[in-house]
Amino acid sequence: MVNDIMADAEGRMKKSVESLGAELNKVRTGRAHPSLLETIKVSYYGNETPLSQVASVSVSDARTLMITPWEKDMVQAIEKAIMNAGLGLNPASAGTVIRIPLPPLTEDRRKEFIRLVRQVAENSRVSIRNIRRDANNHIKELLGDKDISEDDERRAETRIQTLTDKYIKQVDEALAAKETDLMEI
Repeated sequence: MVNDIMADAEGRMKKSVESLGAELNKVRTGRAHPSLLETIKVSYYGNETPLSQVASVSVSDARTLMITPWEKDMVQAIEKAIMNAGLGLNPASAGTVIRIPLPPLTEDRRKEFIRLVRQVAENSRVSIRNIRRDANNHIKELLGDKDISEDDERRAETRIQTLTDKYIKQVDEALAAKETDLMEI
């Protein structure tokens, strides 16, 4: 029973860290990266379709993304979707290829992004601590039902705390890496 609670808590904590990674990828740094456009949906024959399903996205140089639609008539729809996405990007089409130059980040914009990234990381930490609280409550229920001894409860709580510390450390490392990435010029 305790092992099931531990496995569930670890799985949920791992998902929380993965979610943090996905959120951090959405915050743009000074370098071009295809993940910047992952959230963009394009109107494709009346359906909202992810950009990656209607075109290939690649990096042509450090500050330029290149999109190659699989159908020529999708160029305008893709440009419109990128402009409406609120990312502050201005696509330029050259025939069937769309180039997106990434403007350099200003100091104020970098600081704003760092505040945003810290908030996202704090939300992940809170999520992990909530998972710890849930797991500890389950352990206390087992103790209350006399399914485990007090020694087992203490050992389980120690294991849960160790697990929590491990995943909070991963969140802190991801945050530090992203902050370093954002401050690079």
